[in-house]
Amino acid sequence: MKVLHINAGLEKGGGLSHIVNLLTEAKIENADFELLTLADGPVAQTAKKAGIKTTILGAQSRYDLSVLKRLTKFINRGNFDIVHTHGARANLFISMIKKQINAKWIITVHSDPLKDFEGRGMLGNIFTKFNVLALKKADGIFAITQNFSDLLVKKIGIPKTKICVIYNGIFFHKNSELPKKYAHPYFNIINVGRTEKVKGQDLLLKAIKNLNDKNVHLHIAGDGSEFNNLRALARDLGISSQVTFHGFLTQKEITKLYQKMDLAVLTSYSESFPLVLLEASDNLVPILSTDVGDIEKMIPDEKSGFIAQIGNLNDISKKLKLAVTTNKDDLEAMAEREKEYLMHAFSMKNQLVAIENYYKLVLGENSGKLS
Repeated sequence: MKVLHINAGLEKGGGLSHIVNLLTEAKIENADFELLTLADGPVAQTAKKAGIKTTILGAQSRYDLSVLKRLTKFINRGNFDIVHTHGARANLFISMIKKQINAKWIITVHSDPLKDFEGRGMLGNIFTKFNVLALKKADGIFAITQNFSDLLVKKIGIPKTKICVIYNGIFFHKNSELPKKYAHPYFNIINVGRTEKVKGQDLLLKAIKNLNDKNVHLHIAGDGSEFNNLRALARDLGISSQVTFHGFLTQKEITKLYQKMDLAVLTSYSESFPLVLLEASDNLVPILSTDVGDIEKMIPDEKSGFIAQIGNLNDISKKLKLAVTTNKDDLEAMAEREKEYLMHAFSMKNQLVAIENYYKLVLGENSGKLS
């Protein structure tokens, strides 16, 4: 079974990690997977460093449709059984040539397709419509979480029989392989994610204000359209001295930050299955999240982490205060317990097996029901 994964190539967040981790695990298992990016960028560069067979199509702009003929030839001449797209632009390009390619087409839905272009006006509405049409054309869809599967069925009208639910995984490290934590004067909180409205970082800043604890320091690692607005909000709230805006950081830089972090927090309105929390847990940082993306599968009980209601500032503030005031030894024990659970439940090996089984089902090599 020969599989081509396609992405626009400019992804810098969880999507990049998902693609590269999956293809790395496939390489370890000698599966015949390779990557094509529409343009050069972080995805291709990271994949090449990981030793993944990678082709860059060379699109000159985000919507350079002149590459469609080359893309069609590449797929058909490569005799791929499956073409697997990640991201709205890759979905759009394959939807335009679907009738001309021989491979079956599968999409992974990493985020809420109805919110991907939120806040971008008329152009955002057009891109959303194109992406929804692409989803309806695909031969199969991976939905990262049951929540996204239900959304695709109820709000977009995708038949349930075309959807397979999977959960993100990562490569976990042995605790002995982790860099040592080092002493720090504050209770440090890290938020890793794009600074976009859907990530709810404004709620996190307001919750920090509500804590009224000068010993708490927030680190926001990510950039996006809300970056300057969030900095202005921190100033307006009078907490600028308690917040560090790092902008975009590499995985190596984020891992270094984890050495002095006491808590990782997501206050998003919508997520798939957040890789950043898996990565924080791998680094033995306890986690707090809003109730997004089947998070109860990641944080199964109150001994494993903290869950707050989506968009509820009072509840986010309450759970944040609970985490901050928890005994340090208890927090460390929580982080160790959570990592042990996640290592067994969400490994890359498990994810690859689930994905390959669904490929076979789409190709007619397997019988059975979809998740």
